[in-house]
Amino acid sequence: MNRARLALLLRKLPGTVRSFARRFHESGHECYLVGGAVRNLILGNRPTDFDFATDASPQQVMRLFRRVIPTGVEHGTVTVIQGRQTFEVTTYRTEEGYSDTRRPDSVEFIGDVYEDLKRRDFTMNAMALDPVRRSFLDPHEGERDIGDGIIRAIGDPGQRFGEDALRMLRAVRFATELEFDVDSQTLEAIRACAPLIAAVSMERVRDEITKMLQSRRPSVGLRMMQDTGLLPLALPEVAEGVGVEQRGNHRYDVFEHSIRACDAAPREDLAVRLAALLHDVGKPRAMVDDPSGERRFHRHEQISAQMSEEILRRLKYPNRTIAEVIHLVRHHMFNYTPEWTDAAVRRFVARVGADSIPSLVALRAADSEAIAGRPVDSRALGEFVSRVEGRLAAEEATSVRDLAVGGRDLIDAGIPPGPGMGAVLEALLEAVLDDPSLNTKPQLLDIARRYYRERVRGP
Repeated sequence: MNRARLALLLRKLPGTVRSFARRFHESGHECYLVGGAVRNLILGNRPTDFDFATDASPQQVMRLFRRVIPTGVEHGTVTVIQGRQTFEVTTYRTEEGYSDTRRPDSVEFIGDVYEDLKRRDFTMNAMALDPVRRSFLDPHEGERDIGDGIIRAIGDPGQRFGEDALRMLRAVRFATELEFDVDSQTLEAIRACAPLIAAVSMERVRDEITKMLQSRRPSVGLRMMQDTGLLPLALPEVAEGVGVEQRGNHRYDVFEHSIRACDAAPREDLAVRLAALLHDVGKPRAMVDDPSGERRFHRHEQISAQMSEEILRRLKYPNRTIAEVIHLVRHHMFNYTPEWTDAAVRRFVARVGADSIPSLVALRAADSEAIAGRPVDSRALGEFVSRVEGRLAAEEATSVRDLAVGGRDLIDAGIPPGPGMGAVLEALLEAVLDDPSLNTKPQLLDIARRYYRERVRGP
């Protein structure tokens, strides 16, 4: 790297980074910025997370700074807190033995930064930048690979993946995020080592899948996972859709349709992207070919919702995300037409909840685009949203809590608490969904008394 380019990169670093590294040099130690921060600088992005490598031992680092957290001190890593910023610092090391295909069985601290860089995963992550001495180390030509758009393992890729099997998913995720290619040797090693992914914790797999889904085109990574054999191991239910033709208006099999829907879903909304990936995951299990040759997927949305819950719980997603995805998958099959009455619109809102409408509409639009294989006319969905907004603006009741009467009113009217009261409230909601003008206390109490007398209590 020439001096002018190096100077340009250094100008993108906050002053806190330079002053942090200077503290090491003043104490007689080396200190290099490494990993993702250097990669992002080369890519032209401004880094926000900063990892450092040093010849100082963890104990020496802890003596240099007042606030230090021993996050992984046995492996040489501590976290230094400087004001509102945190810096992760790891002592140069070599590693041996990876019996759990995740962590080294033994670590030896060393004084050579070049030996430390050898143990890293990909060439683009094995560069080091000294912001004080203004030097740049790139022994594995990571800058060249970034320029060529290549993900390349350092040394023997099979050995790298045997050390930490998650690196295979990281290679796919980086390729998806950065829109790079994986070099042929690295890709073949992923195919050969794919079964090792079974030993990786679900939380680590989840984090890589999440980052992949937040990329511009998740389909790139999901196809690569299928091609290398990672998908049947990490997301076997999604892999079941490969080759399952849908016929009719669908252009693609279940797998290709699902990953294209994922691409078409809003990038910033993880729940919708997960729902897009999983909305048809139950189709292979629901599939029936009737005597006429028609292929049907009866109740596939219910099966998909159940399977989505199992998948997301296995991957240990937060309960709130799981609940949102299940709800979207369960209700994704609505088909609005202009013939819907206002009562039908209110009933839909009552069934799915007003807060879910934007996400359901986004999922439906992504589903439609993936069916056609191209962007589709969204005017019908736009009209639907306008009609929902109109009903909500009119403050029409779409849930029991919107009714002009509550439990205390019904008790005063002679209707005791219990299942019977619940049935009465549901009947009142049905009445006002049909005719919002009925949502007044006198009218609802009159309906409630009659319904309770005739349908609940009995003669």
